[in-house]
Amino acid sequence: MSVNPGQGLPFLPGNTFRDLTKSAYHRAQTLAFKNGYALPRRPVVGTGQDPLLSVNISHCERNQLISDIPNLTYGTDTHRHPPMSYIPAHAAYDKKVLRFYGYFQQPVLHSPDEKFRVRPVVIYYYLEDDSMGVIEPPVENSGIPQGKLIKRQRLTKNQHGEFYNWKDLNLCMDMNLYGTVYRITHCDPFTQDFMESQGIVLNEPESIPSDPYTTLRTQTQQTHATPYEHNHQLEHFLTKDRQVLRFFALWDDSDSIFRDKRSVTLHYYLVDNSIEICEHQEPNSGRDPFPVLLRRQRVPKHIKPTCEPFPSCVLEVSKVDVQEYFSPEDFRVGEELTLMGRRFLLYDCDGFTWKYFQQNHPEIQIKPVTVQTSTQRDSKKVIPPYNGFGSLEDSLQNCLSLIPEPPKKDVIKLLENDHKVLRYAARLDSQNPLDEGRRFILSYYLSNDMISIFERSTRNSGIMGGKFLEKTHVPKPGSVVENPEYYGPADFSIGATLEVFGHRFVLTDADRYVLNYLESVPNHIPEHMLSSLRQRFGVSQTSEQDDRDKEQPAGETDEVLAPIES
Repeated sequence: MSVNPGQGLPFLPGNTFRDLTKSAYHRAQTLAFKNGYALPRRPVVGTGQDPLLSVNISHCERNQLISDIPNLTYGTDTHRHPPMSYIPAHAAYDKKVLRFYGYFQQPVLHSPDEKFRVRPVVIYYYLEDDSMGVIEPPVENSGIPQGKLIKRQRLTKNQHGEFYNWKDLNLCMDMNLYGTVYRITHCDPFTQDFMESQGIVLNEPESIPSDPYTTLRTQTQQTHATPYEHNHQLEHFLTKDRQVLRFFALWDDSDSIFRDKRSVTLHYYLVDNSIEICEHQEPNSGRDPFPVLLRRQRVPKHIKPTCEPFPSCVLEVSKVDVQEYFSPEDFRVGEELTLMGRRFLLYDCDGFTWKYFQQNHPEIQIKPVTVQTSTQRDSKKVIPPYNGFGSLEDSLQNCLSLIPEPPKKDVIKLLENDHKVLRYAARLDSQNPLDEGRRFILSYYLSNDMISIFERSTRNSGIMGGKFLEKTHVPKPGSVVENPEYYGPADFSIGATLEVFGHRFVLTDADRYVLNYLESVPNHIPEHMLSSLRQRFGVSQTSEQDDRDKEQPAGETDEVLAPIES
């Protein structure tokens, strides 16, 4: 059984006590630094105790260690100097790089101009980890992949696997790296100071040899005398560049199926005597947007007679076959010009063109002509006749737009006259004897001015009653589709004849509400129509007004008569 140290009690639960004199509660250190490396601590020989545990010593033992004087001394100096602090290599040589300049020769095969190329490089040596890197400075437009040739790493110097050290580097020496021999020529001042401080004598620097191909390219090429024609073209380019004559013309395209005249612009470039024709695009013309009618080119004026029978699509006209090209003298304002088989009337030009002809060709007179350049035609929209499918308004929308929209409605009229219907009794005016006994009810809706007809069933007539006409607008006879005129309340009088889509109806009777409504708006209703309704109901205008006043309760206002009373 283990015994609790310092107390003589068994190491069992309840027999351990907390040390009140203990003041350090940190964890014991298990590593010690030696020569800059962390190593585990070794146990103290002869003590029998774990050195990793902190041991408290008494005050007397501490004083004895302080006053203890060693018996042996080394040298004449009795005072010991503290050892120098150790600095690791990654801290001592951080950001310290040796830079050497050099080159290597790259062989060039199958080239008559060069046998090899001299490519300069920069060799970096990093002191902190003895790694090296090779970088080639990029040259603009060289066409060679340049930049980092060897990335940063430790490089071997022989077959035994030994690595290069800064002590192995010097000027005017060769280095074989991955099969490429690099020649070190010189270094920077920092590298020279570092190597000399370490006792290394550097060789004399040398310059990087020049590249033969680069030297050949920098030499002045032998010039040759150019013919007079080439000098003349260069002079023409330097003096006439960006000088363009602009003519406004009218293309007479009468031979086409449309037989119209189209406005174009002719550009004549003085630098190479080329011609370009641009067409004016008008909105809603229906033509494809091709702005260039004729691309910029030299247009032949006269060709050899032997080439005229051959079409240009089979045999193109070359420069040898052309006798003469168009020149500025051939463009005369006010006259007609034929280009590529098309006739153009030159009716005007710009200010630069006018000045050019005044200075260089004063014998040519410029005569502007007033022409009608607008080819837009005012076409009247023709609406076809009504075919009977759907309502007249819906069918008209198909003629006004590609995507028809529903006809607009009068919302205020719909709200004011909602559920207001004028009903009339009618008979069919027909030459057929079978239609004599047929009776109908004609309803006129004040909210949307539509009419519906309902046929009353008659016993033993052989004709079924029901809906004769759905609710729709009924135009008057003789009205046009563009501006149709529909039946209104002023057209419905007792004894009047209505023609509804080829059927004639004679009004024979009406509701009492019809008379009350029409008297509320007498300004829009003819007097003979009101007289016919009053005679039908057997009332006069005064008695009718008195009856409505009696029927109206006290404190209420008649909705129909409200506008008249106000």
